[in-house]
Amino acid sequence: MSNRTAAVAIALLLAGCAREAMGPDEVLSVALDPPSFPAVVVGDSLRDTAGVARALRAQAYNFRGDVVPGATFHYFALDRGVTVDSATGVVRGDSLRETPVRVVAALGSLQTQTRQLAVVPRPDSLAVVTGLDTLRYSLLDSTVNVSRSLDVRLLHLAAPESRVRSWIVTFAITHPGDTLLASLTGDAGAPSRVDTTGTDGLAGRRIRVRTERFVSPQDSVVVLASARYRGMHVRGSPARLVVHLRPQGP
Repeated sequence: MSNRTAAVAIALLLAGCAREAMGPDEVLSVALDPPSFPAVVVGDSLRDTAGVARALRAQAYNFRGDVVPGATFHYFALDRGVTVDSATGVVRGDSLRETPVRVVAALGSLQTQTRQLAVVPRPDSLAVVTGLDTLRYSLLDSTVNVSRSLDVRLLHLAAPESRVRSWIVTFAITHPGDTLLASLTGDAGAPSRVDTTGTDGLAGRRIRVRTERFVSPQDSVVVLASARYRGMHVRGSPARLVVHLRPQGP
């Protein structure tokens, strides 16, 4: 056995002994779960997609990777913009800022990775930016059978008017009923029904069609874009977006 092989074997043996020396209730690592939503509104608590207030949650793990129950974490923010209840992990938006807030949790000397949260004004309006498109589809080249992006913008209309970033917008095809004829995609082409608003407040999805499913050479795809706050649609939501389907000319 070479010296290098022997050294590796000894290291593995020592690591195994260390694991065996630790009990299943001893914490080896910690992690902070992703926040329930990518943004928190100024003056409000962090909420989930259904509008229910949700605290940060960290987990402790033993050497097997199993959760160690009952671990008492302390939660805090590394930046201004939110207040965090150290004991409960409840986050509340405190002041607007251009960059995300970093939040973490600690258990004794162990600290989790950071997670990020945008601090944004209250979303109260969804405006259509690109609500109508015509897709000239091809029966021979399926790569061109994708529409331009259908875009909406999320706004806070109270003075001063602001664009709301880092907010989840959902898209749903309501026509045609054939779920295989048309599908929603992101800019990269992967199937996706959800987008998160950018710094400009924009969110959008594209339509991809399968011409072999067509019943008529001319049809339309109708999409509803929805944004909610505290579980309720904001003004203008759901927004109706339409793509007309027409064959390419000769």
